[in-house]
Amino acid sequence: MAARKPSSPPNLLTLAEVLAELRVSRSTFDTWRTLGTAPKCIKLPNGRIRVHRNDLDAWLSTRAEVAGTV
Repeated sequence: MAARKPSSPPNLLTLAEVLAELRVSRSTFDTWRTLGTAPKCIKLPNGRIRVHRNDLDAWLSTRAEVAGTV
């Protein structure tokens, strides 16, 4: 019987990694979460926040602007 290969864990980013990539402060990110405009977050049982790489990429792509639009 072949051993089952465990599925790879989801690509979760820590909040520090997200903040560094976006170059924003924790307070800015918290404001975005309050307003409902932050990327989709996962709150772990220990209270820490994680963001799936795919969710962050999707969130960023929805914020792309076409040149000449405001």
